[in-house]
Amino acid sequence: MKKLLLSALAMTALLSCNKDDDNVNNQDVNYSKLPQEFPFSKMATINGVDVINGGFGSGAAAHPSRKGEFYVITDRGPNTDYLNGKKFLTPNFTPTIMHFKINAEGNVEVIKYIKLKNPSGQPITGLPNPVGMGSTGEVAYDATGTVLGTDNYGLDSESIVAAPDGTFWVSDEYGPHIVHYSAEGVEMERISPIGVNTGTRKLPAVLAKRRANRGMEGLCMTPDGRTLVGTIQSMMLVPTKALATNTTLTRIVTFDIATGQTKQYLYKQDGGASDSVCDITALGNNEFLVIERDGNFGTQGGVKKVYRINLSNASDVNGTDIAAVDGMKVNGKALEQCSWDELTNAGIKPVTKKLAVDLVAKLGYEHDKFEGIVYLGNNKLAVFNDDDFGVVDDGSGNPKAKILPKTGKVDKGTMYVVDIQ
Repeated sequence: MKKLLLSALAMTALLSCNKDDDNVNNQDVNYSKLPQEFPFSKMATINGVDVINGGFGSGAAAHPSRKGEFYVITDRGPNTDYLNGKKFLTPNFTPTIMHFKINAEGNVEVIKYIKLKNPSGQPITGLPNPVGMGSTGEVAYDATGTVLGTDNYGLDSESIVAAPDGTFWVSDEYGPHIVHYSAEGVEMERISPIGVNTGTRKLPAVLAKRRANRGMEGLCMTPDGRTLVGTIQSMMLVPTKALATNTTLTRIVTFDIATGQTKQYLYKQDGGASDSVCDITALGNNEFLVIERDGNFGTQGGVKKVYRINLSNASDVNGTDIAAVDGMKVNGKALEQCSWDELTNAGIKPVTKKLAVDLVAKLGYEHDKFEGIVYLGNNKLAVFNDDDFGVVDDGSGNPKAKILPKTGKVDKGTMYVVDIQ
């Protein structure tokens, strides 16, 4: 039954997801009123600071067959840094998908919210996974500093794929996991690195050495419906934090949906280990758009760029043993220990990249967390941001309002459309 489902998925995707297909042609969708903020209400008030029910924009995807409809996903919920972990300001928050459309008047109209659920159909939380299930070592606290528990099915969701059969694939920063959810948000399969005690299909073991809060930030499906393509946010700690020295090296992983076979490719960031490779969207089976950003607001010198990349001539660095905890090695060293010159001399080629758009130069983009992109066809790109639920850390582990320096307003999830090269 699973093979039949996957075959049907691939065939439907082939018919419905080609970038030139009428389903992604945006000519008769009215985007003229964008940018627009998503509708919000207050979720909680912590120490006098309002937490909004936002966060939609950590990842984004187009509806596979209905023009002008989109899905955006939250991360694990509102949080602040605290001691060796995070304060979860609303511990019972459930990572959620928002399905919306651009209606005939050109306005954002929410269709429904889909809460993610465990295999038994119970809502999950964004709390960390326990040891052996994808733990990053982070400890969860509530707003008062009291230690919270863990969640076997917890997710720090960061990207979403809307499959043609109505299901969703979601990547996260814990395991890192790729989780397959039903149309109602119920977990069907959890794919994690070898050594993580989840399902039987696995990612390479080395991916478990992602840094905390720097896991699989982007995920998309190729237009032929056969392959998931995920981006690791920043340099991983391979073999250890002290020995990982190539701060501009991060990884892209592919997963064949039918066979479970994986490949890995290297990506060279412009910035260093503090910068992020975020969402990814497909232009073809080997060509993609990816986000590179830093953590600054766009109007305060922030970097918010989209690159066109191609995997065709890049080297597969999966290695001969995907169970090797440090992955493939060059001259006895992990890839993150090697300079780009060493890698080049070993015949390893990273993916090629070319600037598609600089959002700050193009739009005067003001948000800090530029995290979601969807290719619309006709060289147009939908752009989304993570508003952090309207709060940030005050430096002492408590929330304060997240204010955009350009406008003085609280940051809110906003959709833009921009032309790309």
